[in-house]
Amino acid sequence: MSLPTGPSPAASVLSGLGAVRGWAADFYRDLHAHPELSHQEHATASKVAQRLGASDIEVHAGLGGTGVVGLVRNGDGPTVLLRADMDALPVAEATGLDYASHTTTADAAGHEVPVMHACGHDMHVACLLGAAHLLATDPGAWSGTLIALFQPAEETGDGARGMLDDNLANVLPRPDVALAQHVLPAPSGLVGTHPGPTLSAADSMRITLHGRGAHGSMPQAAVDPVVLAAMIVVRLQTVVARETRPGEPVVVTVGSIQAGTKSNVIADHAVIELNVRTYSEQTRTSVLDAIHRIVDAECQASGCPKPADYELFDRFPLTDNDAETTHKVAAAFSAFFGERARPLPMQTASEDFSDIPRALGVPYCYWGIGGIDPERYEAAERAGRVAQDIPVNHSAYFAPVIQPTLDIGIQAMVVAALAWLAPPRTGEQ
Repeated sequence: MSLPTGPSPAASVLSGLGAVRGWAADFYRDLHAHPELSHQEHATASKVAQRLGASDIEVHAGLGGTGVVGLVRNGDGPTVLLRADMDALPVAEATGLDYASHTTTADAAGHEVPVMHACGHDMHVACLLGAAHLLATDPGAWSGTLIALFQPAEETGDGARGMLDDNLANVLPRPDVALAQHVLPAPSGLVGTHPGPTLSAADSMRITLHGRGAHGSMPQAAVDPVVLAAMIVVRLQTVVARETRPGEPVVVTVGSIQAGTKSNVIADHAVIELNVRTYSEQTRTSVLDAIHRIVDAECQASGCPKPADYELFDRFPLTDNDAETTHKVAAAFSAFFGERARPLPMQTASEDFSDIPRALGVPYCYWGIGGIDPERYEAAERAGRVAQDIPVNHSAYFAPVIQPTLDIGIQAMVVAALAWLAPPRTGEQ
């Protein structure tokens, strides 16, 4: 085949970034001001579909409820899937931005809650829309097929599975690779990759402890579930401290204990909710087994009238980046971004993106981009106050600085996609 001359494919495609920057930023601000909870992303999906249509991109909407797919078919060549998530969180925004969310809505349980894009999914959507537009409007720079996938319900861990269950595999041409990114509480302008386990698997567990209620003045007649819950919480700390190999990243967090209604009434049950983060299936299984063992033993020690009930929910898969794919992405980033492309530490956050490439049987890479104003981050770092002064994902104060985050996110998606879609240049194999 003939080798291309002139600007590199990435330089050619990204030469149009100046024309995209304005509307992409406006789109981001609009999404940030009008967030929607998981499985409620109807207006967001409609806006995404309209924007894809304006870029003459083939649109498939309503997948998994509110999922949207854009297809750009550009001749023979590889097929690359780029993914962004769309949902927001039940958080009351405290950023003070002039485009801050003031939205409230009913959640899945019918409770009225505030809503905020506190995890950067609005930025993910704007970046993918910008990248898809740039690739669609410069077909001479690449060949193959681009899949722009906008996924609902990442925060509840079932959005990817919902799209798969809704016939996603038959809507898409089979991709050769799947790629995704996430904005992180790091300096904006940086891009980070990590081969192998990158985001943890996550399992939330609800445990109902059955005691025996009584008057607060007659504890001898009770099996006190509050004392039982306290003993379990303390003992669970030993799962990481004494049952996990030193250096093995594991997190066990008890986030909620609920019991009782009055100070002088011993309740008849208590509910513990906890969260587990692990980086291998073997560790995942051993930690969950340890939790069951500890709870069952404490219930027996307390003389509970019946065993505890267990419910697993909000389960997220391990994000285990394919090494070869990630090295290819990292090399492309290094060539384009220079010293701004860096290794990404393992993250204890979790994602359901990998459900899609795993179900389709294709390799994948998931990387991070910084979203914090670099000067603000540097000042916090100098003062030794990063943990105190830099908002993290899911914080009421978390909102990526629009620039250079938006540019970097668009560039990263284009550069990564072109690592497969661009024809080889002189000296490449």
